[in-house]
Amino acid sequence: MILYFLRHASAGQRRLNQSSDDKRPLDKEGIEQCRYVGRFLNTMDAHVDLILSSPLKRATQTAAMVGNEIAYELQIETTPVLHPSSQYERFRDLIYKIRELESVMVVGHNPNLSEFISLMVTNGLNDDVIEMKKGSVARVEVGAKRSVLNWIVTPRLIKSVYASMQVSSQPNISRK
Repeated sequence: MILYFLRHASAGQRRLNQSSDDKRPLDKEGIEQCRYVGRFLNTMDAHVDLILSSPLKRATQTAAMVGNEIAYELQIETTPVLHPSSQYERFRDLIYKIRELESVMVVGHNPNLSEFISLMVTNGLNDDVIEMKKGSVARVEVGAKRSVLNWIVTPRLIKSVYASMQVSSQPNISRK
């Protein structure tokens, strides 16, 4: 199985009231990050059978926007397993239940996603070897005995690559 881990995009400052914070939407930067990440995944020919998201607004918005960019047509499923307070054991159990699927995207928060990836790729030995920045996406191949991190990219890297593609790749030659 291929797992795409997607951390929600930028949503401004955390709010002190937990109920209010749970409803915090993406900000302008977050919307732009989603577009870049979605286009990148589309370029990478990423197809997913299922998108699972944290129930928090910023995560569901990220899932919807990126899903739209990759032409995901099914309903996005929310699950408390991707809530910021969830534990790895619950995540591992969820992945086991959907193991027949070829490719799944999970959209959530830190520190969870960073910990989940770290534990997967170290066979449960270390929970802090990977750090997911806001809007980052990682591709992990999940195997029966081990999982392998194929890549992880940030929206900032994707944006800079797209920007460099707009600039001519021809060398500067002065005419004297």
